[in-house]
Amino acid sequence: MLYLLDADSLITSNNVYYPLSRFPSLWQWLIWNGEQGNIKIPIEQFEEITAGNDDLVDWIKGTEVKSALLLDEEADPLEVNEITTKGYGDLDETGIETVGRDPFLISYAGKDKSQRCVVTFETPSKKQGKNRKIPDVCSDLDVNCCTLFEVINALDFTTNWIAESS
Repeated sequence: MLYLLDADSLITSNNVYYPLSRFPSLWQWLIWNGEQGNIKIPIEQFEEITAGNDDLVDWIKGTEVKSALLLDEEADPLEVNEITTKGYGDLDETGIETVGRDPFLISYAGKDKSQRCVVTFETPSKKQGKNRKIPDVCSDLDVNCCTLFEVINALDFTTNWIAESS
């Protein structure tokens, strides 16, 4: 399974659950899994993160991290449009701005629904239109979606992972 990270999965992890300075083993594990091809972040979500200014931005811009985690694919505009239309409905310009880059992320996962999964901390909301959340759109379009907690379990992260992977 290829896990595709939403920007919020890293931002929330750093700000709430696993700050870089307190859990360096998790962040090294993410790099390692990126190198193994298990975890990636599309360019659109990468750019959302790098628009900020904090230690996460510094970390993700690092050559090793960017090389390991950045997905080496380009979004298909027709697929993004289809995700937007089917997942969010007919949006005006304000709606498109509100939805942001989420349709790009979902389109990457939709390329191989059996082998790709969107990773987000967003929770289902059952809202409509521009206010829909990633898990709701993924569910409607049969795209796998999970949280980083589920990825940590699926890929069996432990704080001793370096010794175990050697």
